[in-house]
Amino acid sequence: MAENPLITETEKLETLAPVITAPIRHHVFVCTGKSCSAVDSPEVKEAFERELLARGMLFGKEKKGKNPRGSVLVTECGSVGFCAIGAAVMIYPDGVWYGQVRAGDVPEIVEEHLINGHVVERLALLKVPSAGKSAAAGDTASWEA
Repeated sequence: MAENPLITETEKLETLAPVITAPIRHHVFVCTGKSCSAVDSPEVKEAFERELLARGMLFGKEKKGKNPRGSVLVTECGSVGFCAIGAAVMIYPDGVWYGQVRAGDVPEIVEEHLINGHVVERLALLKVPSAGKSAAAGDTASWEA
């Protein structure tokens, strides 16, 4: 297997990965794995893209109708760890994990979280870093993902 040489030229890096020059403020991960897909997560991802595109916030190639100076990147992923209560969405760098998200919830998440900086508490499950489950007196159970 051939080894790829390390690219050190800034201009070449910017050409190959234009995201490094974008003013990205948030990265939204939408689980489209089997369990989340069963509760319409592809529609949730599409709703994020539609809502952010309409606001000019969706990062992407101009030839695809997106904004190369957009501030939000949307990525689908296979799992975020709690697909049983999907559709699951994670927003970074805030480290907020949302569960049971439906396409109809997306405008609220965009407006409240991505624009105004307020977590949508009714959907928020976890904020990273997390201390895990609070141990009750005498509870010695350990938390695992």
